[in-house]
Amino acid sequence: MLLRERLVSAIVKLLTRPSRKGPTWPHNDLKSLKKHIRKGDVLLVEGHERVSEVIKYLTQSTWSHAALYIGDELLQEERGHKTTVLRRFGKEAKHLVIEALLGEGVVASPLSKYLDFTIRVCRPHGLKPEALGTILDMVIGHLGDRYDIKNVFDLARYFFPVSLIPRRYRKAALHLGSGIPTQVICSSLIAEAFQKMRFPILPERLSQEPPPERQRPSLREVIFGAGKPQYTGLFRMRHPTLITARDFDLSPYFEIIKFNIIEEVKFDYQRLTWADERRA
Repeated sequence: MLLRERLVSAIVKLLTRPSRKGPTWPHNDLKSLKKHIRKGDVLLVEGHERVSEVIKYLTQSTWSHAALYIGDELLQEERGHKTTVLRRFGKEAKHLVIEALLGEGVVASPLSKYLDFTIRVCRPHGLKPEALGTILDMVIGHLGDRYDIKNVFDLARYFFPVSLIPRRYRKAALHLGSGIPTQVICSSLIAEAFQKMRFPILPERLSQEPPPERQRPSLREVIFGAGKPQYTGLFRMRHPTLITARDFDLSPYFEIIKFNIIEEVKFDYQRLTWADERRA
């Protein structure tokens, strides 16, 4: 057992080292982000660690990590975390995310942690308040759970020149897991909470038959409904371990919030100062 722990520790240390590439988008307006982000929003992150590069390649995506924004939920009296949270995060305690981190498990982190990362805010469209409350409760209830160790070994197997990996095997590392409820990975933690409330991310559509005596609906009708929702076909939720960070970006059921350009006045691209114009 001691040998296994040492091996896991060595792998985690290797995978969490900073990558050579480094940050690509260090300009985020934290004040605007805090103003426009809402509880239940999914924060996607382009990580700076070696494992991030592996995940991005395997999923063919910019995003290597996902976190759920919970705001000031841990300060609510009924949760009993107020004193500890204030002592740990101070003023940042009102703007927290829950995330599953390699080597740490499920933890709360300040939103400002990702100020210097490329990030994207994905908002579940039309999520009911009661469903949001349950989702927050479920994710917060996982605080302290361990990161899925089996996933650590699966990722480590792919830590060599990725061009050597056959295409059909590239996502296999992210689709495996121990199946133990107290061991999770970042995107599956969030996906499980949403899907338990029957909120879709990227569900499988098993059939596409149009309803009787009616024309085939438009894509918008299928996704959002028109008037009274009329959803056609048969859908099936994908297993949470099959959901990756990029699926929240691709999902038609999540809105993308461009917080960096949302202002009280209308954005005017002509007011930007470009380096080449300045030299001229």
